[in-house]
Amino acid sequence: MERQGRCMCGAVSFVARDGPDTYGICHCEMCRRWTGSALLGVSVPSQNVTWQGRDHIAVLQSSEWAERAWCKSCGTGLYYRVTEHNKWFGATEIPLGLFDDADGFRLDNEIYIDLKPDSYAYAGEGHVRLTQRECIEKFSRPGEDGDR
Repeated sequence: MERQGRCMCGAVSFVARDGPDTYGICHCEMCRRWTGSALLGVSVPSQNVTWQGRDHIAVLQSSEWAERAWCKSCGTGLYYRVTEHNKWFGATEIPLGLFDDADGFRLDNEIYIDLKPDSYAYAGEGHVRLTQRECIEKFSRPGEDGDR
């Protein structure tokens, strides 16, 4: 499967191939500040994303283990990517709203759910919800696959 998307002004666009039909939500403070709400992200293998307009992409190493990128022209958040070589390395989280056609994706998980402000909630049942503590414990266990 192939999906296309772009930033608000169109200076940066992408094609994502063989990505999942699921997305996750992160309520950590950094994601909330970056997006103005929560990050609704589709995790696509980095080698399966082709970017056009790379000269318009700005990148910030936002933590010891990850980077975030945005369009220099319009400010649209483009991706979150783990840079540290660990078991989560190799995926690019693309905000759901950047896809030209976001139909067909289903909510799979919410992380840092205990940090979510009480002023909003996402509907739906059947997806995994992890608190900050549960998320850190799960993702720090060697040899165990994480949800995101």
